[in-house]
Amino acid sequence: MNKTLLVASASGLLALSSLAGTATVKMNPGENWWGAANFFGTKMPFTEKTELCIDLRRDNYHNQCASLLVSDQGRVVWADAQALFTLKDGTITVEAASDVVVEKAGASLPEAYRHAMRKWFPASGRMPDALFFSAPQINTWIELTYHQNEKDILKYAQSMLDNGVPAGVLMIDDTWQAGYGDWRFEPTRFRDPKGMMDRLHAMGYKVMLWMCPYVGMDIPAFRRIAWGTNPDDVKGYPVKGGFLAEKGKRPAANGRVAAKPCHWWNGISAFLDFSHPNANAWFTETLDGLVRDYGVDGFKLDGADLTAYNLDTCEALDPKATNGSLNNGYAAYALKYPFCEIRNLWRLQQMPVVVRLHDKPHTWEALRRITADMIAAGLIGQPFICPDMVGGGEWTTFIPGSPFEPDLFVRSAQIHALCPMMQFSASPWRILDAERQKIVRDTVALRQKFAPLFVELARKAAVDGEPILRSLEYNYPNQGYAAVIDEFMMGTDLLVAPQMDKGAATRTVVVPPGTWTADDGTTVVGPKTVTVATPLSRLPHFVRAK
Repeated sequence: MNKTLLVASASGLLALSSLAGTATVKMNPGENWWGAANFFGTKMPFTEKTELCIDLRRDNYHNQCASLLVSDQGRVVWADAQALFTLKDGTITVEAASDVVVEKAGASLPEAYRHAMRKWFPASGRMPDALFFSAPQINTWIELTYHQNEKDILKYAQSMLDNGVPAGVLMIDDTWQAGYGDWRFEPTRFRDPKGMMDRLHAMGYKVMLWMCPYVGMDIPAFRRIAWGTNPDDVKGYPVKGGFLAEKGKRPAANGRVAAKPCHWWNGISAFLDFSHPNANAWFTETLDGLVRDYGVDGFKLDGADLTAYNLDTCEALDPKATNGSLNNGYAAYALKYPFCEIRNLWRLQQMPVVVRLHDKPHTWEALRRITADMIAAGLIGQPFICPDMVGGGEWTTFIPGSPFEPDLFVRSAQIHALCPMMQFSASPWRILDAERQKIVRDTVALRQKFAPLFVELARKAAVDGEPILRSLEYNYPNQGYAAVIDEFMMGTDLLVAPQMDKGAATRTVVVPPGTWTADDGTTVVGPKTVTVATPLSRLPHFVRAK
């Protein structure tokens, strides 16, 4: 097909869009755009001055992505397939293996987003479990790293309760297992995993286990999946394969599929091919077994970035598979269990699963990215977003002798507190002094004050498909707020303006129209810009007066 689509607007034709998989859109003067990948949140809105290439055909940039752009003049760009977006000289060029659609839907950012959402990824009516929003999550990664063990997990869980953090979701991270693909509790560090799980449940926690789609190539599970048989396990599969194979080597001369070694952050493994029945049968058996035998509530599904599915050098069983479809095969498991989280996602907007921002380093620059990245996630159809770990997700930051900034950790906790979700990993009671520990406890108490609102916003988002965390531009379109990315709104009635600059004692806050009550009790009537004091103990926020 090589037709040309003329898309009408109030002022005439929007653009010439080829339905053969390309489109060229000339930005209008003053037009602002959002979308494609939330990794680029700090570069949004995209304007006539933006020069950027976003290639979703090969990369998800560690996080969520969709072939979608929306503008504050009501314009929408969409492709079903993974697209290449090139922004240069005030022009957006889009290439995809599907039709590229350019449409006009009103004259504002929310009108553009709602049009796209209703047409291509309507609300499912379902949300993740309310516990994700009603209490902070805790993750064992930073405290235990590659030394996950029964004794210290229980100790960590209890310490959070003892310090006023209510029981919520607890994630047991990498190395609880015997090996990659050997998804049994490591027996020397977990002598009674069922008893541990029962104790955590008795404390009030729901428990998730870290998982990945990689299998060591020298363990029985590999033989069973790839060969269809395993001398150590009489239960096999009637066919061979189950992993991404070497390009052009399916099957190998011995009749077995030559699995392509995948280089990932923990080594070299075979990569499950979720277009193959063996991979799905084995992974389903594995996860269901953990739920059945131990009472596991769900899984933290890590890995499977689009870059790992390098179809230039490997191939799937399905010759029509793309790295995006294979990623979706993995992501589908996040929908099978009541408590799941996944980091990277191609499309699958509005599904009732928690998505999280990529691990961020312990820097002020990374801290400033959180609000922008979360705003961007909402505008590509991911309302159920977690900002990842308070203080950053790099474990080396929190060992003795490493550069660590206690004030940065506190400011991070404050941002997380009024986001849709909050997740601790590094223990505040280990790394902070008494003064800062108290601030963090107060921050958790503040979150719990707003927790009922956050649960209600999640329920609403499940029905209407609107972002939970929003920019001012979304709630107050075309009033000059497009460039405000260091503040955000939760729904329509809570404005949050965290301090994200090292040592800063004040910050300016752009207050939108309406009457607002600040956290210090003062009343502000917007629109106006105010300067507020930001001692370390304060998270500036404003509630709309009813």
